[in-house]
Amino acid sequence: MPLSDSRQPGMILTFPRLPYAEAWDLQQSLATQRLENRRPDTLVLTEHEPVVTLGRTTKPEHWEPRWTELQDMGIHLHQSGRGGSVTYHGPGQLIGYPILQLRNFCPGPKIYVQQLEEVLIRTLGEWGITGCRHESFRGVWVRTSAMCMEKIASIGVRISRGVTMHGFALNVNVDLKPFTLLSPCGIEGCTMVSMAKNLGRSIDLHRVRTQITHHFGEVFGITWLEVNGPGYEQEVEPGIK
Repeated sequence: MPLSDSRQPGMILTFPRLPYAEAWDLQQSLATQRLENRRPDTLVLTEHEPVVTLGRTTKPEHWEPRWTELQDMGIHLHQSGRGGSVTYHGPGQLIGYPILQLRNFCPGPKIYVQQLEEVLIRTLGEWGITGCRHESFRGVWVRTSAMCMEKIASIGVRISRGVTMHGFALNVNVDLKPFTLLSPCGIEGCTMVSMAKNLGRSIDLHRVRTQITHHFGEVFGITWLEVNGPGYEQEVEPGIK
């Protein structure tokens, strides 16, 4: 939960789908504006075109052995500055990029990641899916048996000069096949699952996005000032803390 009971102002930016490179440029622009207090804390929600991203702990064996097959599926490759290893992003996966002044919400990265996990666990709960934490790995998981857990959401963050970047990826209706050609998050034998596969039906992604917005505001103590679209280039007045 946030350090203070007082709520911070925030803004939501939603995009139907963004290539990863465009999303990276957007994040950098928003982070600079947040650092200079020209923008409130902001949550970007979007989907990506098919892409494999490499985090700071990625090893060649996590993705190279079957890269040709991934290329044949029209999937691109992008180096990422986030924490964690390799993952896949594609249509039907809800991506969240919080651009936050971290000190306003928690004392450090570990608790911040736990807060992101809590947002996703609460959202899954609205669909009757019991999300949980893994004792060894970050992200949100679904327990399928006493000995087996499948990963439904990934988290990889970066904090630069106190401002957060990157964030979470929730598997809603996403194609899971590309994950089988990787070692997702660098975890050998990791099985990825989606909300659609768990429930056996297609999921309303717009509804999930609305739920994420609500639970993010509750967990982080943010009052959303505006739910916006592609007008992210419009700056707010200076002096927002």
